[in-house]
Amino acid sequence: MRQAVWLLLAAILAVAPPAAMVPAAEASVGLTQITGKPGEALVTVYYPSTSEAKELKRGPFAFQMAWDGAAARGNRRLIVISHGSGGSPWVHANLAQTLVADGFVVAMPAHRGDNYGDPGTPGPESWKIRPLEISHAIDAVSQDARFQQLLTLDKIGMYGMSAGGHTALTLAGGRWSPAGLTRHCEAHIAEDFAACVGLATQLRGNFLDGPKMTLALWVIRSRFKDATWQTHTDPRIAAIVAAVPYAADFDMASLATPRVPLALVTARGDKWLVPRFHSDAVLAGCASCERLADFATGGHGALLSPHPPGLTGLVGDLLNDPPGFDRAETAGVDRKVSAFFRKLLLP
Repeated sequence: MRQAVWLLLAAILAVAPPAAMVPAAEASVGLTQITGKPGEALVTVYYPSTSEAKELKRGPFAFQMAWDGAAARGNRRLIVISHGSGGSPWVHANLAQTLVADGFVVAMPAHRGDNYGDPGTPGPESWKIRPLEISHAIDAVSQDARFQQLLTLDKIGMYGMSAGGHTALTLAGGRWSPAGLTRHCEAHIAEDFAACVGLATQLRGNFLDGPKMTLALWVIRSRFKDATWQTHTDPRIAAIVAAVPYAADFDMASLATPRVPLALVTARGDKWLVPRFHSDAVLAGCASCERLADFATGGHGALLSPHPPGLTGLVGDLLNDPPGFDRAETAGVDRKVSAFFRKLLLP
């Protein structure tokens, strides 16, 4: 039960010297993985490259990229991406490619205990260490010889989706506690059930719903009593996008005036993190925050691109696109995210 309650996305997926600056139209997307700090997982890096792109297969996906290709000079700015629980770097590859086309280097740490290959400790246990892992990923990229001369680290962008959005809100100056999650679920478990129990089970409108909620609350109360505020900031991060973030456990007053520009991407059809308890609640309390994009018909999985194929059962119900949703909207949002970072991070 410990793992099942918080295993949100685990079902999704089973050196050259710096080159001269290359025009975006002529550059390919380089892809590499570098070692993080001891005990932490790999950091996947997408970047402008002068090497020839070839087909690369990762999980169920195929990309045209240059594996370990020669790094080219882009716009000298780094974007760090925090994946959702149980996620991988591949489900944000299209966003990364869009950012690389605009000259950014993109780094994605695999969050320890909460990624597709290591799903053992998702939820608040992971949320406590994720922001520090973002800082460590910045350190790892900055210390890699291939990127040291290509990056200026005084203004970094950060993007996070779902549990990664929770990480983004923390880095924006928000404070949260495990006990805050318990309070939310005690008050709203029927309306926001998936946010409280993840993939463990679902409500079906029958006589079992009551016992399911009772058991879920017993587990949540027993595990998440800690009222200690959790915070972490990194002064190098200068702009943040939180996409369909888990937010109900935050002290919303701490997000009223974020320490850096904060934009949100929301989805009306999100059945996993009901907007009024999460993304909309942040926007309601933050006058300076920007709603960068809102999927009128898209669900939680609208932010996964490429979308994992063949999802069935509860995970499919929560992540598959609703009928009629146009995936071109996701590509459009990727361009808005890149434009947001260009506006705030480039000279």
